[in-house]
Amino acid sequence: MHKTSNDQDRRRRPGAARVGKQRQGQAAPTAPVGPVAGVPRRAALSEQARYWFDNTLAGGAAALIGWLAIACLVIVVPASAILVWTDDRAPDDRWAKAAAVWRSVGQTLRLGGEPGSPLRVVLSVFLALVALFYVSTLVSLITAAITEKLLDLRRGHSTVLEDGHTVVLGWSDQIVTVVAEIVEANANQGRRAIAVLADRDKTDMEEELRTEVGDTGGTRIICRNGRPTDPAALERVSPATADVVLVLPRDEPDEDAEIVKNLLSLRAAIDDDCRARILAVVRDGRYRLAATLAAGPGAVVLEIDDITARLVAQCARQPGLSTVYQELLDFAGDEFYVVEAPAQAGRAFAEVLTAYPTSTVVGIVRAGGELRLNPPPASLVRTGDRIVVIAEDDDTTVEAPEPAPVDVSVIVSRPPAAARSERMLLLGWNRRARRIVRHLSDHVGPGSILHVVADGGEHTAAEVRAAEAEVATRLTVVLRSGDPTLPETVNGLDLAAYDGVIVLGPDRGTCGGAPDDRTLVTLLLLRDLERTSGSPVAVVTEMTDDRNRAIAPVGPGADFVVSGKLVGLLVSQISQNWHLADLFEELLAPGGNTIQLKPAGHYVRAGCRASFATVVESASRRGECAIGYRCRDRATTGPGYGVRVNPCKTDVRRWSENDDVIVITRD
Repeated sequence: MHKTSNDQDRRRRPGAARVGKQRQGQAAPTAPVGPVAGVPRRAALSEQARYWFDNTLAGGAAALIGWLAIACLVIVVPASAILVWTDDRAPDDRWAKAAAVWRSVGQTLRLGGEPGSPLRVVLSVFLALVALFYVSTLVSLITAAITEKLLDLRRGHSTVLEDGHTVVLGWSDQIVTVVAEIVEANANQGRRAIAVLADRDKTDMEEELRTEVGDTGGTRIICRNGRPTDPAALERVSPATADVVLVLPRDEPDEDAEIVKNLLSLRAAIDDDCRARILAVVRDGRYRLAATLAAGPGAVVLEIDDITARLVAQCARQPGLSTVYQELLDFAGDEFYVVEAPAQAGRAFAEVLTAYPTSTVVGIVRAGGELRLNPPPASLVRTGDRIVVIAEDDDTTVEAPEPAPVDVSVIVSRPPAAARSERMLLLGWNRRARRIVRHLSDHVGPGSILHVVADGGEHTAAEVRAAEAEVATRLTVVLRSGDPTLPETVNGLDLAAYDGVIVLGPDRGTCGGAPDDRTLVTLLLLRDLERTSGSPVAVVTEMTDDRNRAIAPVGPGADFVVSGKLVGLLVSQISQNWHLADLFEELLAPGGNTIQLKPAGHYVRAGCRASFATVVESASRRGECAIGYRCRDRATTGPGYGVRVNPCKTDVRRWSENDDVIVITRD
């Protein structure tokens, strides 16, 4: 019996014998510190408490109120008891002290705190809770209303109450240029406003414009969120009371149909007799007619692709021309204005040219609104006519008591030179290239050749063949397949054989990146070839982003046509002076008046000293308007790169063979 008990005891405590044996030999191994494999770890008490607390908070508003009440009581009751028990004026009776503690708690938590019978205490608490619920609800409703109003303002859904302001519909790469130029134009006109409506976050729009435009002076920029195709959203910027409405395009030509819809919505949002003038921009010429019809009578519709192509074609043949256009389109310099000139009525246009010493007269606006740019010198200025001038500002055109003196002894008379044949090189191809070829053919002489180096397979080849068929009688177009971003393609070119080079980037969305990226690579290879071959060449580059111009690997003063910035400047100019739409249309159109740079030796003797008034007189005798000059010796020196627009008529300088006179002349 005893043996059996010992055996059972050993079975119950199997570790006892092992411990005894280990003590005789070596020490027992230390128990592992970490959790034993296969045995779940028990959560710490603090973790369990936190988990339980989180679960109670998930119960909703009731749980939150309960925890708030407990937290307040835990703090307020002990603090009130300490205040009562340490007060010398407190009653000695324990129940009286408890009542004083209750009053302190009630006053602190606004729970009444009335002492007395239990019913009185309960009713005081109930009334206090009702009052608390009412006040809390009222505060929450007021807070919600204020919050909703702030959110509404933040979302940009409130209505702009302005009169005579500028409305900009849409967000594109021209928006910064347009807003900055209008701000510059409004610098001397007091308080003005620009209202922007686009399908973007209001705060993001304001931040970007604030960063890019900078100080806006007296012009307020107001952004509103909404789709310009929605008439209800259009009401937020009050287009009916605006002075001008600008409709900007998206980045892709396929989205020009949306511009037409924007214009239809705009016409639905305003009355037919609305004073607001409408200026819209499309990229593809196929939508221009539809946009013109949708905008209604009196509206102006610009086509980006055609304007860019015209300017590229002109700059390719006349280095420095892009700087002239930049000066004329930028409100920071001298630009076109239409001014009243009652004192000039009855005088010939040739006489008016030298009447204003600090402004350059270039045309007449008849009383009926007809614009006549560079009219014949004998044309008379009639009563009610206005004149078109290039001036620093619209209030700086002041007639001198006497016309500027002219030295006729240095004036030369040379017959206009016939157009000569030219060899041009076009690197790259995009949707505007075919237009560029067509506009080039309008200016070059017979026998001219255009070599095209482009990649793109059969589609590009078909485009080049179609372009050649359009201009076959005036310009020979030859295609050489190759990628202009590859060194082997560019290094195989003979730059010395060309009069000018045009660099185009691919269309957006066809190159897997920004179009300007490939353009910069081509320019880098061209610059290296110029350096190694010793053959500098005039290069005109089309870009989409003006910021890339600063990093382009080209020589100082090189010609760039930045389509977004160009159209932004043009839109800004026309928005401030509606007559300029016809002026720029004529300047850029073939067959009309254009801006050209011609050798100064065609007007005055080389090496002589003469005033600019003398050059103006010489140009007038040739049926041209001289508007400035370009000194080729300073063509690499910024910021003007040798270009001076609208010099003072009395300025006298020595005219060299390296000078060009900038004129408006009929092509």
